Amino acid sequence: MKHPGARLRAVIFDLDGTLVDTADDFIPVVQQLREEFGRSPMDAERIRSSVSNGSRALVALALDLSEGDGDFEPWRQRLLTLYAGILGSHARLYPGIEALLTQLDTQTIAWGIATNKPREYTEPLLARLGLNPGSVVCPDDVIHPKPHPESLERGCRELNCAADETVYLGDHLRDIQAGQRAGMYTIAAAYGYIEPGDSAARWGADVVAPRSEDLQELLFPEAERAYA
Repeated sequence: MKHPGARLRAVIFDLDGTLVDTADDFIPVVQQLREEFGRSPMDAERIRSSVSNGSRALVALALDLSEGDGDFEPWRQRLLTLYAGILGSHARLYPGIEALLTQLDTQTIAWGIATNKPREYTEPLLARLGLNPGSVVCPDDVIHPKPHPESLERGCRELNCAADETVYLGDHLRDIQAGQRAGMYTIAAAYGYIEPGDSAARWGADVVAPRSEDLQELLFPEAERAYA
């Protein structure tokens, strides 16, 4: 897709690993889960790289269980209970994001979030961080979560913009697939939670952001930026 350029009307972000670094909430939760399961702590960076895959993937990683195991769901619920107890305690915006959001507001460009994180965890996190996006689409709101484009199509309706006027950013292949299927310009957040052996360069995004600090320039090429 071609960058909307001066026609840019909205930016939609994935949440965990793209807009907000939430890994430091999940790392102690996974370590505690392992302790309760009778296992020693695991490498924190391995946990960090899996955060975008959700609670099921984290339980599978932490306890070496599969969803077909009878005790898988009770352990997943335990992980979610532990997470709810510290939700947002260590989460923070990635570097450069606050300035980017300020620029979007200054240029009256709408912004929203399309996430596979359930609303019961998304809303408290956003409130704790003081974020007020124009649209928040969670899996609770759609029939088909990402990589289906439904979340992004709903986001466009709520932000009153067309897909070709919108940029979508995400740190997982499913984000880029969803953005492409919706007809949006896509940016792969290579600074996010990338599994070992994977690479954002392989996802086919229109452009890759190595650092969160690069997003402002990628969204607003020099000739179109209102200010540095």
